Amino acid sequence: MKISPCFLVLAATFAVSSFGQIIDTPDGVVAGIPANYTEAKTGAYTLPDPLRFANGEAVKDAEVWATRRRPEIFRMLEENQFGRAPGRPEKMTFDVFDKGTPTFDGQALRKQVTIYFSDDRTKNYVDVLLYLPAQAEGPAPVLLMFGWSANNLAVNDPGVKPGRAWDPKSKTRVEAKEGMRRIGRTLDVAQFVQRGFAVATFNYSDIDPDAPDAIAQGVRSLYLKSGDTTFPADEWGSIAAWSWGASRIIDYLETDPQIDAKRIAITGASRLGKTALWTAACDQRIACVIASVSGEGGAALSRRNYGETVAHLVAPTRYAYQFAGNYQKWANRANEAPFDSHFLLALIAPRPLLLQTGNTDKWSDPYGEFLAAKAATSVYELLGKKGIEEYSLPAPGKPLLNTVGYLMHEGGHGVMPADWPVFLDFLEKYLK
Repeated sequence: MKISPCFLVLAATFAVSSFGQIIDTPDGVVAGIPANYTEAKTGAYTLPDPLRFANGEAVKDAEVWATRRRPEIFRMLEENQFGRAPGRPEKMTFDVFDKGTPTFDGQALRKQVTIYFSDDRTKNYVDVLLYLPAQAEGPAPVLLMFGWSANNLAVNDPGVKPGRAWDPKSKTRVEAKEGMRRIGRTLDVAQFVQRGFAVATFNYSDIDPDAPDAIAQGVRSLYLKSGDTTFPADEWGSIAAWSWGASRIIDYLETDPQIDAKRIAITGASRLGKTALWTAACDQRIACVIASVSGEGGAALSRRNYGETVAHLVAPTRYAYQFAGNYQKWANRANEAPFDSHFLLALIAPRPLLLQTGNTDKWSDPYGEFLAAKAATSVYELLGKKGIEEYSLPAPGKPLLNTVGYLMHEGGHGVMPADWPVFLDFLEKYLK
């Protein structure tokens, strides 16, 4: 690894298997596009420097970063990857219909809120489930989670309102019932409240269905111009819509006297890990971020030819709908883009950021996430925070908990039960 004043040059001169954590596997093909899983084939590449403007001018201090370079990077990613989203809707309302019911053997108080985005209360709304530590002596810090399923399927609590699930066959929302849980495990509420944290969750498809042909069924339909069925190429895809929805929930959390609005953390996994990163980039009310297995389009470097690539993401049969239309132009030109994933991570600085990966999750490129965190460290250091100083990928189960942190578990894609205590350690370190 070689660092120059202008840019970072990374060369894949050795396999990560030399560290004994990630082993090369046979290459494959996804959506008709080759996928490389051999470290020696990733090639050499040059990363643009987050602390240098496009004209070559260096960012010399925190003020220049905050007032000029950060906005430049934000606009770059907004226009080229995620798309512009609107602000808070004028007619949004909050209905707190469960104001604090004791649950989980009296350890938690349950609140339930429906946030309506317009006057029409039949379609565009999100149900939010919130648990507060019953013994809290004041406003509690909260972890806001992007949930994969309706709230009643996310926890073992019979008092939770039945939510909605997206039915891809009928292309409509239906009542969420047992057996319709998508992925992930049941939320262990007790571990949060026992350590003094509130936890909130919501079903991301309440905001925008996770489907390529469902734009008329989600919140984005409120902003379509008459007669249009798509948005301009620099406007929001589904990830930006899910992010927008999370910010509307933060609008509510700011009104709840039992929540400390200065200590709001956010987390999500996979595509929702990408969403957590973009939400934090857009909304600086978020004090801490935990992004799990966010991979390509999230924390993993796009310039590395390893696992999923931009071309895989925006293939017509896959996830183009999750991004701005402009993202497609970088499908086979990642090395030419004026940005890479370390720019997304840099937008979160100086706030604490933990990246969680799995050592067998080669599709998400855990080493690429580590390298991106290291490449964003210069921005954190400029702002007086400690990032990734190590040059070697840490072993599974050996977390780095600096302001830019990294956790790799033994296993594949997703969040494992053993990851949650580390998440709480990270939150405790920076939010309590």
